[in-house]
Amino acid sequence: MTMCAYSEDYLSMAQKVLGDMLDFAVNTCDFDIDQFFAMFLVSDVSVQFQEGNPTYLVGKTGCELVREVIKDAGLADIALPDEMYLDKSPEYWTGWSLAYYQWYTMRAFSRIVNAVKISEILEMYPVYHEMDMMHFVERINELWDHYYVETNLKRIRKTSGLSQRELAELSGVPLRQIQLFEQRQRDINKTKAFDLYCLAKTLGCRSEELLEI
Repeated sequence: MTMCAYSEDYLSMAQKVLGDMLDFAVNTCDFDIDQFFAMFLVSDVSVQFQEGNPTYLVGKTGCELVREVIKDAGLADIALPDEMYLDKSPEYWTGWSLAYYQWYTMRAFSRIVNAVKISEILEMYPVYHEMDMMHFVERINELWDHYYVETNLKRIRKTSGLSQRELAELSGVPLRQIQLFEQRQRDINKTKAFDLYCLAKTLGCRSEELLEI
């Protein structure tokens, strides 16, 4: 079974909340979507959301999250009533889709938007909003791989001064497996925990630093 960021029981509501958050921030509060999302990223809200805190996934509305992000940024609260529309805007779809992608991949919001800006995701709306969600996931994965050219394993291995063969000999992990990880032909996130531990111990890093999240 594929591991995701939090229980699927929360997913539908989490998507709605993040969609409502961007919709309210942009269309009611008149924030630029990139500007607002930058504030979201440095707030505690983004951390709590991506780590699956139920209070943020299902216990607050999108409008409440906007107000919390604004407060964390040190700005005055907005003097506007909370509004959530039945007609779903492109901004709503952007948040809704991004919540799914973050849940599915377990990747941090900050790393995702390094690869593709939130405004660029918004521009995908005309093409992707009626497609199966996995088409969107695949497209973001392509942009991710284009931005993060080297895997974490390759980057850390090179920093340590080890060749692939030396890493294989020292860690006990087969050379071919290491090559496949670095070529992204095998998903290191799904490898055996013991192999990951052996690689991390040899490289002097934490196991999670080798994951592509």
